[in-house]
Amino acid sequence: MPGTPNSATTPTTSSNPESGKQPPAPQVWPSLRARDARALIRFLVDAFGFEETVVHGDGDLVQHAELAWPEGGGIMLGSVREDQDPANCPTPPGAFSAYVVTADPDAVHARAKAAGAEITTELRVTDYGSRDFAARDPEGNRWYFGTYRGEPR
Repeated sequence: MPGTPNSATTPTTSSNPESGKQPPAPQVWPSLRARDARALIRFLVDAFGFEETVVHGDGDLVQHAELAWPEGGGIMLGSVREDQDPANCPTPPGAFSAYVVTADPDAVHARAKAAGAEITTELRVTDYGSRDFAARDPEGNRWYFGTYRGEPR
């Protein structure tokens, strides 16, 4: 119908923080497995500042956990299951990496160092203008934190 906005071509939200509109809720959830999921959850909360949203499981086994990133988005994780077919399981422990956007990489870096995180790349400014650093968690996963928010859409 002429004059009626088409929802396929007319965005209802914007990823531009200056537009005043909020981006859509996260719909992509990186996921990983851990040998000691409960210890990894504690580390990600203490060292990097993730927030524990939910943890389902008994004892050492974590069936499903969600950790929110305070600035938006989050991850899901769970324990490695010995009965799971390696060809049909999520990323093996230590094989995960993620880039996490933060407005204050210096604060995240200081927190990570204070918590004993292994910093693999010290704070720096990249050739594309991001201020970032890299760290490895106790399971061997690689985490990158920086100010680069991606190209505008």
